[in-house]
Amino acid sequence: MFGWFQPTCPVDATAKRWIEERLNWLAREFPTNVFTEKPLILPTAEFFPDAFDGSHQSLRTMLDRVCGYMDVEPSRVELRTHQANRNLWLVNDAGKPLPGAPAGTYEQYAHRFIIRLDEAEIDDLIGLVGTFAHELAHAKLLGERRLRGDEFDNELLTDLTVVFHGLGIFLANSPRHWDSQFSKWPGTELKKPEYMTSPMFGYSIAHIAWSRGERSPEWARYLHPSARTNFKQGLGFLWKTRDTTFNPLRLAKAEND
Repeated sequence: MFGWFQPTCPVDATAKRWIEERLNWLAREFPTNVFTEKPLILPTAEFFPDAFDGSHQSLRTMLDRVCGYMDVEPSRVELRTHQANRNLWLVNDAGKPLPGAPAGTYEQYAHRFIIRLDEAEIDDLIGLVGTFAHELAHAKLLGERRLRGDEFDNELLTDLTVVFHGLGIFLANSPRHWDSQFSKWPGTELKKPEYMTSPMFGYSIAHIAWSRGERSPEWARYLHPSARTNFKQGLGFLWKTRDTTFNPLRLAKAEND
């Protein structure tokens, strides 16, 4: 009656518009059925059956498996590990911690992709898969010349590309979010994060469930509590309002006509 209990989107209007516009962009760049039909990759033995002991060979095996999920040819990817110096902790002018060495980095030489991994990440398997997926998303965007690399949303779109390919749970459970890494959304005074935040992951992953007709998917239990809360809010919002410009089923129908 009074609209007190109307569902709300977990992200602000600017982030909402960006997520929907970039999901539409991804659906034009990649087959729409990647988003609507591809199995969601979960942190289970079904998707990661290989033994892992932290050795370079087990890292390579995991990377090859993530390559398959991200549709990147493993033979084009070289893996290097290093030990980052984490002894120095810095803050910005506002006293916010500055991020240390990145968990992983991406480079390209000719037709080969090089992923460098901080060995400190090896003990966090969820974060490790997320790091591999993020760096491979760079290969999909930069290596396949879909982006130049100087776009204002380069890292954000890289995260969203991971979601689009079904590995968003791994990044949602270990987001690369630092309060010091804010700039401004173009044309606004609103803060823009460098990487996707938990609410942004929740809303974007909610589109996967919504587009597949799922109201309470079993796989949501693999999301960490904060990510799951944002996901449920986003999914409830979509089912109640259908207020999104991204409709992958409509796009898929157009592709088949």
